[in-house]
Amino acid sequence: MTVAEYLSKMKGSTKSPPGVGAGELLWSWIGSVLGIGICGWISSRYFEPRDLTLLIGSFGASAVLVYGAIKSPLAQPRNLVGGHVVSGLVGVACWQLFGGTVWIAAALAVSLAIVAMLATKTLHPPGGATALIAVIGGAKVHNLGFLYAVIPAGAGAVVLLIVALLVNNLSKNRKYPEYWV
Repeated sequence: MTVAEYLSKMKGSTKSPPGVGAGELLWSWIGSVLGIGICGWISSRYFEPRDLTLLIGSFGASAVLVYGAIKSPLAQPRNLVGGHVVSGLVGVACWQLFGGTVWIAAALAVSLAIVAMLATKTLHPPGGATALIAVIGGAKVHNLGFLYAVIPAGAGAVVLLIVALLVNNLSKNRKYPEYWV
């Protein structure tokens, strides 16, 4: 392959997808404000007084998928919940084994989380962030150990899923999920 052929692959080969209508914008907003809001409220009311949390940064990206890109294979329940749990487990293991050198633990956490999600058919891009948070999340996250994969990663994903099931099916033009497993 020549350099010109290699570079020509970067120009793309299709047009960008069409925009979405006002209804899609509204339902995506309602789902995301409720999903993240409920996780935050439950976290502040019940989890944070016990030095736990139910809200992690990677849930913002999950909200984009499960409320804004509901037909994507990456937004389906198995991927949402499984991706966060698998990645949480991988991230914690990498912290515990390689945490003395954070950059190595971080690189391994994200890359091994990708491999683990691919191997388990749970690919969910925010899972990469969930694995990374297990490494760089600080003492509060590190003290959770493998519980991090359950609370907040798994439990928060389940809250997002419940809201996605309820909100995404209110509109006659939306259906979620496409499949479960």
